[in-house]
Amino acid sequence: MEAIDAVRPPPLFNSALETGVRAIVVLNAAFPRVFDLAQLTWFDHLVVHTADVGGPKSLHPDLPQRTGELLVRRRVVEEGVQLMRRLHMINAIADVNGIAYQASEHASALVETMQTPYALELKSRAEWLAQKLDELSGDQLADLISEKIGRWAVEFQGETGPESSAL
Repeated sequence: MEAIDAVRPPPLFNSALETGVRAIVVLNAAFPRVFDLAQLTWFDHLVVHTADVGGPKSLHPDLPQRTGELLVRRRVVEEGVQLMRRLHMINAIADVNGIAYQASEHASALVETMQTPYALELKSRAEWLAQKLDELSGDQLADLISEKIGRWAVEFQGETGPESSAL
């Protein structure tokens, strides 16, 4: 019995795999832009809760206190980004502002193969989010996060990232 208990499959929901795939989808939609970990954490939340920021119907249910997810989500998003880096789906770019992430040349091929109804909806919302980000400066993005998710989220995650003035 011990051997059976010792071999448990990794969790799929709220896992590094799930957040890593969402990061690839978002980064691919926003290519060639780069984003830091704090921004990717915000986007991981926003891409499934698009209605919170005036977008299409959210993919995930609008549960009370869902903004508290950001407190635990950052670690899982970081693990997901690292997993996708090991799979060569995400590139890390270091500069004077820190480390930022960008979809690799392999990401689009993977994203194109994602054809389930959920994946198609996720890709559609990632495209919407990328377009929304095109319209916002770094300060405007921080203001939006503050207004819709909460000021504590901006302060906890970091004000803006490497591309803060070019979002």
